[in-house]
Amino acid sequence: MKSIFEKRDENNPYTLLLLHGTGGDERDLLPIAGMIDEGASVLSVRGNVLENGMPRFFRRLREGVFDEEDLIFRTEELKNFLDDAAEEHGFDRDKVIAVGYSNGANIAGSLLYHYENVLHGAVLLHPMVPRRGIDLPEMNGTPVFIGAGKNDPICAPEETEELEASLKKAGAEVKVFWADQGHQLTRDEIDHAASWYSHVTKGE
Repeated sequence: MKSIFEKRDENNPYTLLLLHGTGGDERDLLPIAGMIDEGASVLSVRGNVLENGMPRFFRRLREGVFDEEDLIFRTEELKNFLDDAAEEHGFDRDKVIAVGYSNGANIAGSLLYHYENVLHGAVLLHPMVPRRGIDLPEMNGTPVFIGAGKNDPICAPEETEELEASLKKAGAEVKVFWADQGHQLTRDEIDHAASWYSHVTKGE
């Protein structure tokens, strides 16, 4: 998988796993990483799937309908890549916090849905429910921030509420921020994510 790794503050134990939205690449979320934690290391990954020339992390059958077989395969692929990258670059595998937008948020959510203790935490920006009808692993208080738009045409509020409920049922500690927006990211949303992150990592 194509990726960028940046080691920043040597005294900061955290690594941000950056996962872009459809049509993005490994550079898209680098500015957002700086807003959330400028000292954390960064592992930013480009999706391995192309849809009409646009990078994604897994295939879909149509808008809002995931190719579940490919999602499962790509989720395992990303998990293995993350394990290998930690060994290669020497970052703490237990201190990885995903920051994903749209399709990237969906693959981050899928990691949580399929693997226990796969992430220290996650910032899911405009995610959907990755899968339904499966038993989720025990999440042991894993902190999750969900950024959602009240008028999001791709991810309806009911989708966000279902995702929140399923994560909480599995034991995650979930914080949802609602923006009066659609599917686009807002500065207010990122600021709230940054405040949540500071509380989770530093108790601030």
